[in-house]
Amino acid sequence: MEIYFITHNSSKFEEASELANNFSLTMNWKNIEYEEPQGDTLEIIAEKSCIKILEKDLTLANLVFFLEDAGLFIDSLNRFPGPYSSYVYKTIGNDGILKLMENKENRTAFFKSVIAFYANNEIKLYKGITKGKITDSKQGHDGFGFDPIFKPSECDETFAEMTLTTKNLYSHRQKSLRELFTSLTAFA
Repeated sequence: MEIYFITHNSSKFEEASELANNFSLTMNWKNIEYEEPQGDTLEIIAEKSCIKILEKDLTLANLVFFLEDAGLFIDSLNRFPGPYSSYVYKTIGNDGILKLMENKENRTAFFKSVIAFYANNEIKLYKGITKGKITDSKQGHDGFGFDPIFKPSECDETFAEMTLTTKNLYSHRQKSLRELFTSLTAFA
């Protein structure tokens, strides 16, 4: 089965490709420019994004594709930035989040990934969550986004300190992708 991953982020594609290989799936990358819709949940954003992409390029209706939206939810900040994570990262970045976390004892957080998968005129959602905490400072130089300030519960390293293979053992994206890829190979 040939699947297209629609994303602007080459790091996300790299993470997904490594896992797709484990499932013997062929995955291609499509970078389609569109204005990401806003919403109060990642599920709404992922589904609306899928619909927007189909409206923009009708030839995609004949393909099998998916896109993914993810967010960082920090408990002591009332689960902010959540569905606004991309905008928050672009505007205040990791330093801004660390500033907001000054003097916060509760540093628990979780990353959530939602995949909108399109095939045969139907959209299905797949989700993954990784619990952890916000570190006191940036740690590591790999990864992207909030990776340098998020440490999964089961680990002594932030996502930015891990190799891609190690990150794929713990990440929220890996969990939602694994759910998607498992369902695809079950019907192959």
